[in-house]
Amino acid sequence: MPNTKSASKRLRQNERRRVRNKGERSRLKTAIKRVRTASEPQEASVAFHEASKLIDRAAGRGLIHQNQASRSKSRLASHVRKVGGSV
Repeated sequence: MPNTKSASKRLRQNERRRVRNKGERSRLKTAIKRVRTASEPQEASVAFHEASKLIDRAAGRGLIHQNQASRSKSRLASHVRKVGGSV
């Protein structure tokens, strides 16, 4: 339990951020999974562009590290090319 007023405020803020970050991470994972499970080249390309936007946004907000974002996008792009879609 927090002992001071500022500590209790910090606790409330952290809880709000934790819930928001959890939702964002979930959306990110779902978008990446859509790219991985896409069977059609066109579908994979569209899913990649959506996932790429979400990955960049997550990295910009500090949800994931910039290197992790670059690595994820690179791996997804190579997967899309393997399926036959354009990046």
